[in-house]
Amino acid sequence: MSETTRRNIAGHSPYESKVGFSRVVVVGDRALCAGTVAIDESGLSVAPGDAGAQARYIFEMLLGKLGQAGFGPESVVRTRTFITDGDDEDAVAAAHAEALPGVMPAATMVVIAGLVRPELRVEIEVEAQKG
Repeated sequence: MSETTRRNIAGHSPYESKVGFSRVVVVGDRALCAGTVAIDESGLSVAPGDAGAQARYIFEMLLGKLGQAGFGPESVVRTRTFITDGDDEDAVAAAHAEALPGVMPAATMVVIAGLVRPELRVEIEVEAQKG
């Protein structure tokens, strides 16, 4: 029986310690990114009400954390995106395409009732796999 190493990589969300989760968990050749919203290092919401800008911020943060773990954008195999307004679909989809050009991961986008703060309009989860 082989032992798989687990690495937890923290982000900067105030919810990580409050809830008890890691921004990214790496197990073997797989990285799982927690649902991420646009909250900066000081705990403030980024680009309140602007889903496209929030999605770009989230992808920048998540791809940076994946990079720290040794995963490039090309390793992204799945994304899950939650938006609070269906009218934001085009702006968020454009941010997805910009962040992952040519990668073409399996992707889901769902409209939900709301997020942890009313000014936040998008939450994104990412999974990456090496090999």
